[in-house]
Amino acid sequence: MNSKMIFALIMIFGIIITGCKQTEEKTEVEEVKVDLINDEFPEQKAEVMALMDELTETIKSGDVDKLIAFHAYGPKFTEFTGGGKRVGSKENEETERGIFGNVTEVVKFNYDDLKIAVYGDVANVTFHSDFHLKFGEDEAIVNDQITLLLVKTDAGWKCVHEHHSPLNKEEG
Repeated sequence: MNSKMIFALIMIFGIIITGCKQTEEKTEVEEVKVDLINDEFPEQKAEVMALMDELTETIKSGDVDKLIAFHAYGPKFTEFTGGGKRVGSKENEETERGIFGNVTEVVKFNYDDLKIAVYGDVANVTFHSDFHLKFGEDEAIVNDQITLLLVKTDAGWKCVHEHHSPLNKEEG
């Protein structure tokens, strides 16, 4: 082959290769901004609602060990109850076992004014309890303001903080 022919072939291949590179699609990844304050996180909210439903059934069935498993006990766990001082995992578990281990009948177990606010892997659940629990012949009615702080873990949503305060009775 003569050198002019070789040069022409090299030029043709160069143009073809350059042309192919110019037609490659450029893919840009669009960054999705998450607004932890205003985004609703509907999938996580549904998971938390399912947990609340499961919690109700667990209490109604009297399965105290399963109730305890809803908690993420550890050094960060805290609870406030009725204006008392903050307690931790050990005290909360003792209280939960002491109360729910002695319930003989759940007459009523409603979450009034339930609100679930999800912040990614953290959820704040607030409600007014309307619980009617029997201990033998005695009935206890619990009308509290309750806050549960939940964190999504590898084992699902777990409670890391509880707050219980008496709900003021409406005057009328």
